[in-house]
Amino acid sequence: MVACEHFLGRLWARTMGVEIRAYRLVWLAAMGAALMGQGCATDPARVADPRDPLEPYNRAVYRFNTEIDKAILRPVAVAYQKITPEPVDRGITNFFDNIADVTSVANNILQFKMSRAGSDVGRIFINTTVGVLGFIDVATNVGLPSYKEDFGQTLGYWGLESGAYFVLPLLGPSSIRDTLGWAGDIVTDPLFSLREDRVHWGLVGLRVVDERADLLTAVDIVEDASIDPYSFVRDAYLQRRLSRVYDGNPPAEEGRDDFWSEVDFGNGPAPGGARP
Repeated sequence: MVACEHFLGRLWARTMGVEIRAYRLVWLAAMGAALMGQGCATDPARVADPRDPLEPYNRAVYRFNTEIDKAILRPVAVAYQKITPEPVDRGITNFFDNIADVTSVANNILQFKMSRAGSDVGRIFINTTVGVLGFIDVATNVGLPSYKEDFGQTLGYWGLESGAYFVLPLLGPSSIRDTLGWAGDIVTDPLFSLREDRVHWGLVGLRVVDERADLLTAVDIVEDASIDPYSFVRDAYLQRRLSRVYDGNPPAEEGRDDFWSEVDFGNGPAPGGARP
């Protein structure tokens, strides 16, 4: 563990003084955490789930994320929900969903799902124009479904295994594959290209708070009803990601319970973290 901490300290020191966008710095931190988890996991006898060999590390990060959520993010989300009229709240959610369709287009093309890519392009065009920059979801009402493909799904489509379950600091549930895919999601996110930092981070912050507000009830139910919220979130995340990689039809031997594929912990804040 000391050696891993020394390595990460050197990695961090090499980034200091370098002009680098914060998104890249966060991804570097996530990669460093992944290395620490891979190289510093101890006590193999404690591992109960083969999908979660980093469980001691993951539980520690989950507790850290939960405390941050309770102290900062949840109170902000509650206040946001109280002061934001429901139509405005829904419009803001639609606006960010419209932005996410850009990433979905790229990933559908990479998976050669051209009909889905065309649907995503149609959604962006209709919602950006008729839907006033996406604040009104006109595309769904005219029969264009939302697919929301990401680079983690694309890597899975081309055969890369999920790898170990991995809880990212501040960002929440992930896997080794999805952590790698997150870099591609950032690059194709239109917010990433904004050069005005105040606007860029203002929109990123608004998206995080809006997503957390949309999950207030679901998160409270998980925490109140689950004997072990960590295990619930892990199983929900992994099963839902498996379902999404196979477009809702995972192999029978791999899928454990169709219920998990319906639980929405894959896009946005969840117990133990928030994903931008």
